[in-house]
Amino acid sequence: MKVFVTGGTGFAGHALTLRLIELGHDVSVLDTRPGFELDTLKAAGANVRIGSVTDREAVRDMIEGAEVVYHLAAAFREMNVPDQHYYHVNVDGTRLMLEESERIGVRKFVYCSTCGVHGDIENPPAGENAPIAAADYYQQSKYEAEPVVEEFHQRGMNTVILRPAAIYGPGDPDRFGMIFRQVKKGFFPMFGDGSTLYHPLYVDNLTQAFINVMPEEVGNGGTYLIADAEYLSIRRLVDLVSEVTNMPVRIVTLPFKPMRVISQVVEAVCKPLRISPPIFPRRVDWYRQNRAFDISRARAEIAYAPAVDIREGLTKTAEWYFSKGML
Repeated sequence: MKVFVTGGTGFAGHALTLRLIELGHDVSVLDTRPGFELDTLKAAGANVRIGSVTDREAVRDMIEGAEVVYHLAAAFREMNVPDQHYYHVNVDGTRLMLEESERIGVRKFVYCSTCGVHGDIENPPAGENAPIAAADYYQQSKYEAEPVVEEFHQRGMNTVILRPAAIYGPGDPDRFGMIFRQVKKGFFPMFGDGSTLYHPLYVDNLTQAFINVMPEEVGNGGTYLIADAEYLSIRRLVDLVSEVTNMPVRIVTLPFKPMRVISQVVEAVCKPLRISPPIFPRRVDWYRQNRAFDISRARAEIAYAPAVDIREGLTKTAEWYFSKGML
């Protein structure tokens, strides 16, 4: 069948697009930038267009004939953009996507939200009904698009919302790349004692969740947290990266509060200069915000069964970093 993927040149979208093509689907992709290994997507047979989900003409051109739509495109913690940019792309863009999907009568619309809508988890692990406590413009705008999806579901569209945890795997240059690169240096600054819980999501596990909800009746109208089978402490995560790469690391514990203040000052200085700060509050908050989730609803209702565990996932990720000369 014909499938339309927004954000398909990004890390998760790239993996999903290739998997859909492997399964024999005709895939069209819309994204604002070429992203990672664009040539790989084209060589595999994807029809790729560079453009925004806020551009109705571009969306209308690419969505024609689609039976299933995967909406992954989002403004994600971009530098030097006004706050409204997140709402324009993540909320207005989602509404535009839903309007065009409704116009052509798609069989299924899958919206990729984020586990970040729950913020710092007070009583881990959190389920889908845990309090919403988005901590930044990205997370808040992603959440504010969820009721828009529900609105169209009430109008008769088959929809599902997935809230992925921390996605990683081969092809991830950023989130886990930072952890691996720091481990390679032989020391890892730990703001706090490292007991904060973190819930990874290997990219192939997420891709399987996307595939599972493709049928019209699966998960229709539901919202699901998607994560690996287990969560772990940040300290344990760093230790595992050290183990699978055979790179010894010394964890250096630093007080959290002073570093949080320093990060605020650094960000404030860098922002008017339009340069990326080496340390900023969101990065420091990673060390104190619990992210641990209960995936039992996804297991029961959409047959989600994460096949890749953290050690295997980190090993495959390390192999990719080494193969690309990134470690």
